[in-house]
Amino acid sequence: MSATIVADDRVRVGLDVGGSKTDAVAIDGDDGVLARVRVATGWGVEPVVRSIRDAVTSLFARPEVAGRAAVSIGIGIPGQVEPGGSRVVHAVNLGIDRLDVGAALEPVFGVPVRVENDVKAAALGAALLHPGAASMAYVNLGTGVAAGVVVDGRLWRGARGTAGEVGHIAIDPAGPLCRCGQRGCIEALAGGGAIAERWGRGGPFPVRDVFDAADAGDPQARGLRADLARGVAAAVRVLVLTADVDEVVLGGGLTALAPRLTADVAGALDDSAASSPFLRSLRLAERVRVLPSGSPAAAVGAALVGAADGTPAGEVLVG
Repeated sequence: MSATIVADDRVRVGLDVGGSKTDAVAIDGDDGVLARVRVATGWGVEPVVRSIRDAVTSLFARPEVAGRAAVSIGIGIPGQVEPGGSRVVHAVNLGIDRLDVGAALEPVFGVPVRVENDVKAAALGAALLHPGAASMAYVNLGTGVAAGVVVDGRLWRGARGTAGEVGHIAIDPAGPLCRCGQRGCIEALAGGGAIAERWGRGGPFPVRDVFDAADAGDPQARGLRADLARGVAAAVRVLVLTADVDEVVLGGGLTALAPRLTADVAGALDDSAASSPFLRSLRLAERVRVLPSGSPAAAVGAALVGAADGTPAGEVLVG
């Protein structure tokens, strides 16, 4: 294992900074989660930095962690992250154009702070917490759609760090317009933000409302729900056919709709394979599983990144 094994009184800290909440964990030398806290995430550079500081402070106020010291801090955050560095750019869901997280927080905490894209961090955490396959793709189904690929315990970033950006693969030239400028992208069909916009009826949980309305026979909702399944199924096919991963793990907020969601995706995968002996031989539906609800995978993966001793994030090993 590449992550540093620390003394009993020292812990590795990992944070998953999301658009609405920041999830923080402290893990011990055996990769066990000692404590976990969540705080609201602010909007903009200073509020986000303050949210991270508040989360770490709250974490060390927990009795399981009080009196211990942090050996490292890792942060998973949306946006583009420079490999091996701590600078994030274009984190639009946080109101951040550019932020050097390490420069802002290392003087405060006095330990190394390293940063990784949140979905890639979640892929590392999922591989550690829920092992069972030599290769795995983690697909985050939230406001958008993105994936991270872990092979033999190693995060695969690709030549320019874009490996796993399946959300912007166009699968339907006549489909809805995507925010990237293309039509019919997987994210335009299966992203929670795109579905809510196309639904257009408000509500705190619009995708759940779509599923409920589809169950009641609403034709627009049935079309949106079918598009969601079609988009996720396409992501699964792309990841298996390009990276030949053993399994595809679904995570993110939309997985709260399981088992309805997973049944729809399995049906879409079976439909696409009905006329193709080759696709049937891949048993795609059998290679899909869902991350357990409430799993701290993203924060745990960030902790692994933080403790990587200067190793580039793509070289972090788990297991």
